[in-house]
Amino acid sequence: MAKKTKKVVKAFKKKKKLIRQVAQGIVYIQSSFNNVIMTLTDTSGNTLGWVTAGSLGFKGTKKSTPYTASLIGKAMLEKIKKYGISELKIFVSGVGQGRDAAARALSNANVNIVSIADITPVPHNGCRPKKPRRV
Repeated sequence: MAKKTKKVVKAFKKKKKLIRQVAQGIVYIQSSFNNVIMTLTDTSGNTLGWVTAGSLGFKGTKKSTPYTASLIGKAMLEKIKKYGISELKIFVSGVGQGRDAAARALSNANVNIVSIADITPVPHNGCRPKKPRRV
């Protein structure tokens, strides 16, 4: 007869996540007709966090409203406080309704905003047109 052995399961201690302190940050606001997305990065481009309208519980057409964008801005301020960021650069992209409201929500905080820039892509001359149809 084989001996029965008991398995010993070791409990591992979970490492505490270190939150690094960042002096300057960059916030990218992407505002489309369907959604508003805010991404927080450090100056080298490493993502520190993001907030979307869907993550706050909004669905459907309510995701792209200016009111939702202002709530996204307030939620982003909580993430900014966590990292201890004192200076912000804001880059706004897209043609949605929430682009101004999101930037305004960030400006109401005690964070120094260095610059606000619009990086929406604009077509210079567009695509090459189709050939005329031969009949």
